[in-house]
Amino acid sequence: MKTIQIIVLAIVSMAVFGVNNAFAEAYGKQKVVYHINYDDPKTQAGALRNIQNHINAVGAENMEAKVVLHGKGLSLLLSPDAKTKLPKGNADQVMAAKVAGLKDLGVKFNVCANTLKGKEVNFEKDMYDVQKDDIVPSGVAELSHLQTQGFTYIKP
Repeated sequence: MKTIQIIVLAIVSMAVFGVNNAFAEAYGKQKVVYHINYDDPKTQAGALRNIQNHINAVGAENMEAKVVLHGKGLSLLLSPDAKTKLPKGNADQVMAAKVAGLKDLGVKFNVCANTLKGKEVNFEKDMYDVQKDDIVPSGVAELSHLQTQGFTYIKP
């Protein structure tokens, strides 16, 4: 009986894997920008799940994904103990691990320079894994620019 269960499980696994590959081929190459400008950690975690599900369906090799953060959205990468004009930071160990996983799949996180300045955030000491190259002059201008470059806009 156990042998039959193992065989059935193997067949189902192969079928599911084949379906995922078929979906990835059907979707083709995609460019997408996710917009985050809110500080609710549950909503932010949901947005990161959406991005992961998108990658799972399309395949990381078929997707160029960016996340643009401005305003309260910077809290996604802001250390909980940072002293800034933003109300809170959500980059605890769990959130940082989710971000790291997406970065490992090629997702780029862009941070608004206007917000950094206006909210007195030092990206080097207050934020999780933000480099100078991750900073864009304006979050909203970056969203517009990416759309003119063929990126699909998604606001989770």
